[in-house]
Amino acid sequence: MPENTTSPVYVIGGGPGGLATAAALADRGIRAVVLEKADAVAASWRGHYDSLRLHTTRRLSALPGLAIPRAYGRWLARDDVIRYLEEYARHHRLDVVTGVEVSRIERTDSGWLLHATGGRRLAARDVVIATGFNHTPYLPDWEGRDGYTGELLHARAYRNADPYADRDVLVVGSGNTGADIAVDLAAGGASRVRLAVRTPPHIVRRTTVGWPAQRTGILCRRLPVGAVDRAARGLARLSLPDLAEYGLPRPDTGLYSRAVEGAIPVQDTGLIDAVRSRAVEPVAAVASFDHDKVVLADGSRISPDAVIAATGYRRGLETLVGHLDVLDGRGRPVVHGPRAAAGAPGLYFTGYTNPISGMLRELSLDAHRIARRIARTTERG
Repeated sequence: MPENTTSPVYVIGGGPGGLATAAALADRGIRAVVLEKADAVAASWRGHYDSLRLHTTRRLSALPGLAIPRAYGRWLARDDVIRYLEEYARHHRLDVVTGVEVSRIERTDSGWLLHATGGRRLAARDVVIATGFNHTPYLPDWEGRDGYTGELLHARAYRNADPYADRDVLVVGSGNTGADIAVDLAAGGASRVRLAVRTPPHIVRRTTVGWPAQRTGILCRRLPVGAVDRAARGLARLSLPDLAEYGLPRPDTGLYSRAVEGAIPVQDTGLIDAVRSRAVEPVAAVASFDHDKVVLADGSRISPDAVIAATGYRRGLETLVGHLDVLDGRGRPVVHGPRAAAGAPGLYFTGYTNPISGMLRELSLDAHRIARRIARTTERG
């Protein structure tokens, strides 16, 4: 028999999405238990590089029911995000159980059965999955990768520039993480920093005359994609230098068109200046590895001392729910927020999109929506 008989709402994942949803449920008088496989909340944030700062503002990044301290500044540092999430769990007196990993969820006649660490079998009518957008580091299966004799690591393992002082480093991937790491390395004393670019990114100023790019992103979500693309193209030509001569041309596709597909613009926190000063050198995408060489898409061969792959993450949901027909071809939930997939009532997902309006803001909105939906279904019995 299942161990749990009181049937709380189980929230899987002790990151911002899971904590926000648990707090929103508690605010409606619904008992929620957060299951976190690590030994503390905010595990994903603890693994990020030292120099990470939020690209969303303090005011627009707070979770439901607790403001972020003003002393943390407008752009929160990684450690302040962790402190805030720890305080959030304490402030709301959330029931967080650490060291418990849910390996599989199965449908039952009355709801869901969770298989967890230590042989636990937990029954619930409603389950919220919030294991995070950046769950499993993804390293492309480049030809020759396994035989590469140089240093190759995923960006998840990068902490700071200290180990790379006076070394030649290739950063692969021109999203926000790759851009941040490349700038960090250049400022931290690497002898040479190259940035391998497959598709030129859209770059936006983090603020323009005090107006944060995030607020523009929020407004854009209500406008037609084509209109935003045209406006963004004009604004970029007015506010950003053309970096084509440095190897970073303007993108061919529209900013919002790319964002809808999941490619969020790079917020400039030093990349433009680093490229113009040639402290960071854009190069062609990585095509393959050949012993101690990296072969680029333009045919050139380089020999960096280290390769840092900022190549993204996978959601890692296949083992957990892949058998329930709730994932698309890319392993992402077919629905998110307060909606449940057909044939999976009471199973909710939060945090598996990368919105232009800011991840933490959307997690907060989803938390309220999910709590409201669960409250309504609970009332109906």
